[in-house]
Parts: sequence; C-alpha cells; structure tokens
Amino acid sequence: MRNILIVDSNTPELNAASDKPTPGETYAAALRASTTEALSVTVVTPYADPKLPPLGPFDGAVFTGSAVEWSTDDPRAKPLADAMRAIFAAGIPTLGSCNGMQLAASVLNGSTDASPNGREDGIAREIHLTDAGRAHPMLAGRQDGYAAPCVHRDEVRRLPEGAVLLAGNGHSPVQAFAYERDGIRFWGMQYHPEFTPAFIGDLIRRIGGMSDAAAGDLQVADIDAEAAQRLGLRSDEMAAPVRLTELRNWLASL
Repeated sequence: MRNILIVDSNTPELNAASDKPTPGETYAAALRASTTEALSVTVVTPYADPKLPPLGPFDGAVFTGSAVEWSTDDPRAKPLADAMRAIFAAGIPTLGSCNGMQLAASVLNGSTDASPNGREDGIAREIHLTDAGRAHPMLAGRQDGYAAPCVHRDEVRRLPEGAVLLAGNGHSPVQAFAYERDGIRFWGMQYHPEFTPAFIGDLIRRIGGMSDAAAGDLQVADIDAEAAQRLGLRSDEMAAPVRLTELRNWLASL
C-alpha cells in the first residue's frame, strides 16, 4: 500500500465557505481513481495548522490547487512554502497542480505572477509537448496538442534553474515542468487532471469564463462525444483514462 500525503493549499476559511469537496478531498478521490492499488491518504492544511506529521512513512506528496488571492511569491504563502521545503528535504517525490506547481517554482527560486493573458478557465487547449516532455514519464501517453481542465489566474513566469520545461500553450508557456536534482523530485502541471468534467463544468458555470452552453457541455464531455466535439475536444480527452494520465504515471513512478 502506498502512503500519500496531500497538502490542501486552500485556507480553512475558503474550504468552510464551499459546499463542494475540498481540494484535498478532490485530489484523494482522483488518485484513488487512477490506480487499482490501495492507497493510504493523509490530508493536511498548512494554512490551518503548519505542523506536518512525521514524514518518514510517506511514499509521495501532492500539493493541490488553491483559490487564495495571493500568488505563491507572496509572503502569505509561507505556510505552504515551509511545508514544501520540509517535504523536499525529506526526499519525498512530490506532485503539484496549479498553485502546487507555482509554489514549487517559487520555492526553487523561480517566479510566479498573474498571467498577462488574463485567466484561463475551463479548458487549457493546445498544450504542446517539448522534446523533454515527449520523453518524460509524467507525460507518457499524452498526445501533442492535448487539452485538460484548468482554472487559474497566476502562472510560472520564470522557471527555476535546473527545471525542465515539459509542456506549454499559447496562454501559459509553462503548463508542465519537472525538477529532478539535489535530492528533489518534483513533477507539476498548471492544469487540473484531478478535476472531473462535472466538477470543472459546475465551477465554470458559477465563476464564468465560458458560456452556459459550453459549461454544460464541459460537465458531460467525458460521457458525451458530441458535447466534447462541440468544445473542440477529442472524444476521449476528458474521460478518466486520458484525463488522469499524469496522476497514474506519478503513482506508477513511486
């Protein structure tokens, strides 16, 4: 059984204000859907309590996305940054989505900020693999020009020295990167493979960013090929076997 630590990157206030599963709960469900292996999952929320459990038992750690108003370069992100530094120091393989990837860039001396292209909400489209991305195990099975669920304002503006760019698109040049040196193994995505179409479609209905019709199509894009086609997606692109590619590959690598 794999022991996974999930770092929920929301504040307790944000989680309490929502009637939806927390980022930590969402990621736990997605990881379990990505494998037939039994997983033991522990969720911590550093913005509520910065103290981590003993790290020795964990095979891997995940940093979720976040709805906080500040970027990961902001001093207010310190509880998350301290948690990531401790996990890196323990040599635990780490995965990050959205804010989780941005946090790694900040911790490793890159930088993040709001995208000059504005928000990218609903679907990140035309994500192209770099040569390194084509060869990297995190993206094994991904087709060039793929799409994935997303919702973000900030992006990685400068990669840390030693990081390897794996994928990008016209909106955010850094859609995936890896950092594997000095005892650290981090894989990250700007997008959200952990979000089901039903979840991201409902979120976009509430916050905007797509028409109601498009958001409705997104909600069923994993089970309705015509809805996927209307969105300009491959018929299987939002279905779990494709959407969860990075999570499945990361678990297999542990």
